[in-house]
Amino acid sequence: MSKERLIAFYDAVLAIIMTILVLELEKPDEMSLRGFLELKESFFAYALSFFWLGTMWVNHHNLWMEVEKISVKTVWTTMFLLFMASFFPYTTTIISKNFYSAIAQSFYGLIIIGVTIAAIFSADTLIKVNEDNKSLTEKIKKRELLLKYDLVVKIVAFLISAFFYPPAMMIGLVITTLFVLFVSQKIIKAEVPYTGEDLKNG
Repeated sequence: MSKERLIAFYDAVLAIIMTILVLELEKPDEMSLRGFLELKESFFAYALSFFWLGTMWVNHHNLWMEVEKISVKTVWTTMFLLFMASFFPYTTTIISKNFYSAIAQSFYGLIIIGVTIAAIFSADTLIKVNEDNKSLTEKIKKRELLLKYDLVVKIVAFLISAFFYPPAMMIGLVITTLFVLFVSQKIIKAEVPYTGEDLKNG
């Protein structure tokens, strides 16, 4: 399978998942400000899931721009990542209705952790199959290290959520999303310097 075909499949599946997220949003019992405010947990869960998936998509796009080769393992780790991500509409609906449930938040956390682990393994397959391109593999290693730090925070948040304070999982996800977004943008700027000429051409 070509890199382009796998990217197209990834983009299509992720777009469907993100669309289903909004379709699963609960409707207010009454059309009033109070009615919408009663669904604040639902809107928060939806927004967090959407932007986390969006951040994942942006990072995937940036990572794969210079990828030259993929392997069968890359395809299957990507498939597993998408399989885990496909649970997002389901788990988001569950925590929307059971925001302070340790079981609901832990289930949501397991899906988050599963997607992150799949992303780490996927990056590892890209390093192995593109090992002749030292510049590319160094960039992938930086992002893989970022994902590993990200995973540690998520696991800590999961444990706190499961045993002490259920919403800790979502708080941890907010922290890691902002962290990954900020650091990955720093990495991109360091790797691809923009000039005035680039803006003219853009």
